[in-house]
Amino acid sequence: MNLVLACGAVVLAVVGIAGAQPSDSRRVGGQYTCVGGKTIGGYTNVIYVLDSANREMVGLRWNDGTKQLEGIGYRDLVEDITQENDR
Repeated sequence: MNLVLACGAVVLAVVGIAGAQPSDSRRVGGQYTCVGGKTIGGYTNVIYVLDSANREMVGLRWNDGTKQLEGIGYRDLVEDITQENDR
């Protein structure tokens, strides 16, 4: 059993598979800016996190019940800029 586990560890180390990491090699390390604000209704506070290197933005809010940050929105800023304006 130890031999099987050792062989499995060697195979994983050589192959280097990490399922949680994105496979897109074009993605660069982030340059983050955080800004606090409110939602349009003004009932909850929001943290807006801008990744200027990858041109993405997320909105996060604090959930008192679970004591965790929740994602409330994501925007791909490149897609927003290149999208046709319907107005």
